[in-house]
Amino acid sequence: MIRTFLLLLLSVQLLYAQEFTSVVRGSVKDADSGLPLARATVQLDDLGSVTDETGQFRFEGVGVGRHVLKVSFIGYQTLVISEILLESGKENVQEVRLNAAGRQLQETTVSGSRPPAFNSVQAITPEQTLRYAATYLDPARVATSFAGVAAANDQANGLVVRGNSPNSMQWRLEGVEIVNPNHLSNAGTFSDRPTSTGGGVNILSTQLMGTSYFMSGPFPAQYGNATSAILDMTLRKGNNEKHEFTAQAGLIGLDIAAEGPLSKNYQGSYLVNYRYSFTGLLGAMGVNFGGEDIRFQDLSFNLNFPLKKGGNFTVFGLGGISSNTFKAEPDSTKWEFYKDSHNIIYKNKMGAAGVTHALPVGSRGVLKTVFVMSGLETSRAFYKGETNTSEFSYPIEDDSLTKRKITGNTTFKYRFAGGGSLKVGGYITFQYDRLAPLYTCQEIKSRLFQPFAEWTVPIASGVMAEIGLNATISKVDLWRAYTHHTLEPRAALRWQVTDHQKLSFSYGLHSQMPLAQLYAASYSTTGFSGNPNLGSSKVHHFVASYQRDFRKNNSLKVEAYWQEHFDVPAGGMDFSALNAIETRVGEGLANKGKGRNYGLEATYQKLLSDDFYMMVSGSLYSATYMNENGLRKKGRFDGRHTFSFTGGKEFKSGSRLWGVNTKILWLGGFRETPIDLEASRTAQQTIYKNSEPFALKLKDYFRPDLRIYLKKSRASYSTTFALDLQNVSGTKNAAFSYYDAFQQKIVRQKQLGLIPVLSYRWEF
Repeated sequence: MIRTFLLLLLSVQLLYAQEFTSVVRGSVKDADSGLPLARATVQLDDLGSVTDETGQFRFEGVGVGRHVLKVSFIGYQTLVISEILLESGKENVQEVRLNAAGRQLQETTVSGSRPPAFNSVQAITPEQTLRYAATYLDPARVATSFAGVAAANDQANGLVVRGNSPNSMQWRLEGVEIVNPNHLSNAGTFSDRPTSTGGGVNILSTQLMGTSYFMSGPFPAQYGNATSAILDMTLRKGNNEKHEFTAQAGLIGLDIAAEGPLSKNYQGSYLVNYRYSFTGLLGAMGVNFGGEDIRFQDLSFNLNFPLKKGGNFTVFGLGGISSNTFKAEPDSTKWEFYKDSHNIIYKNKMGAAGVTHALPVGSRGVLKTVFVMSGLETSRAFYKGETNTSEFSYPIEDDSLTKRKITGNTTFKYRFAGGGSLKVGGYITFQYDRLAPLYTCQEIKSRLFQPFAEWTVPIASGVMAEIGLNATISKVDLWRAYTHHTLEPRAALRWQVTDHQKLSFSYGLHSQMPLAQLYAASYSTTGFSGNPNLGSSKVHHFVASYQRDFRKNNSLKVEAYWQEHFDVPAGGMDFSALNAIETRVGEGLANKGKGRNYGLEATYQKLLSDDFYMMVSGSLYSATYMNENGLRKKGRFDGRHTFSFTGGKEFKSGSRLWGVNTKILWLGGFRETPIDLEASRTAQQTIYKNSEPFALKLKDYFRPDLRIYLKKSRASYSTTFALDLQNVSGTKNAAFSYYDAFQQKIVRQKQLGLIPVLSYRWEF
């Protein structure tokens, strides 16, 4: 008996003492042409190797856990990729792209891949999305850790960037603009109607994402039709040697992902993910949250087809449907708010599909083409509670929105032998909007053409300049509408003062077409409905930046910015598009508005090393607009400050890895217009004091989040058990105020309280 017990104890000890291993492999290619770089030096921690003739490298028998990969090649910038997490049961495949060093920066070490802009840009990796606290596995929520970025509302991922409206942000997929890629695009809004950029959950699963980039400053010439920020999402390729699977269950939903080679003798791969909401499963069983039945599901995929001579072709797509049904409380004695006596049905459908093609041209050039179609349909119906089903065709409020985009892009990039590069190309977009039945002008078709050119040139040792021009040509197919033209110069300068310090300066003129709701705005002062001749709003962006890199992946970055808005759609009653989210507009508009945003931001970041990471960021800023009388006033999103602390610590014990992560947000409260109580009682709906626009400031926003996870490794699989406590303090942050017709008073709506989120992830 004692012998048996000792053998069992020894077996358990051997199990936990066993070091599980997996594979780190990948490819090294020229970032410009996509051609493989043979004999490049690759170092994984203390292990060294070189790439073969096809640019491939491979490390077998690597212990699971955190690793650092360093890649170098003569004439190219050294690349360091930190925060690599290797788990048993899955290979870690890295696609390394090295940039030519030219006559400068040959010894510079770049952390991660090269960003697309000199200033105001942050990379978002899938690993960070899975590790950071309170992300809902959404890259947009990761961005709230960055300086100057704030969520418009807890319930959604709409972002206020440097005091600008979420409407001025843009979503891109594989470098091309798409429609709002989120479930429940009405989440957290005052009117319960959809926004153009936000939603409850991102439709694109983290399982498919590669490294995405969030840009908040002057954009390079290839980016257009956005005035505040761009989130450019990229898709990763599936494993082309081994079939792998991931299953995940949590409050967000049930995920099943699969990836692998298309065939044994071909380097092509597939990657697919399906997700069904956990709340939808509960709703099917009759369980709801506060009377709301929330459901969503989505499917996304990426197929990769390598071509001869270094070319590549991909086919990708995503689609999702979601709904939120609120049923009236049948017992009138339990009514607390006006909403309780009504049924509300909201539905959301979104889809996108596209192809990319990359073709090397010689040894220094590449021609890339992207074609994407995307569409969004939403509907909302508001019914009186006692209305029976047969009478649902006559709701109190009934509106729908349809948006479709077809965008094509072709870009040619060529690197000169002496350093520097030239990039030329263009985007063409056809857009269709349908607004019904709220607007007299219900259907709007528009066209947007954006040719661009960008020249990157070394000026002196350690000094790089980027000069570009974007031309925007837009036309709306409405009576009396003109064709609008804008030339948008872009310029940036980066000076590597020392090996660890650099200064950067950037400027850009940017424009953005108005939302369809502004073109179609109905008003009766002239008997005419619509604003067909609205042009794009414009803004001058200026940014100056200083960055200091310290040892062990530590860095400090300080940025000062100035944004001068002009030609903003504006009208009487102090309306300015700078303050709008989903608000319905009912007046004549013209491009006569102005605004000014300026601020100072600082970010100290330590990438994950020695089992610890941290990002501390903050900003002081001002966001104002000018009314029709020339008076400058505080804007809706003038919160004055942002502060974020994101950090975590990992503890390794045998085959187990514990992680404790936290995020603390302290944001200045946004502003709102006072409500006229007497007028609201008379009208039985919210009536604002329009003579006092945004005169009230909400209390500061404070929210701490906590994420604890446990990763376990086994010989052929790994698991992750995680607990997210979102708003662990239960702070009741203010969202907005409205007049409640049932209570006959002004009610302050609160944001989300404490939400515990359990999840279990299995990779094999």
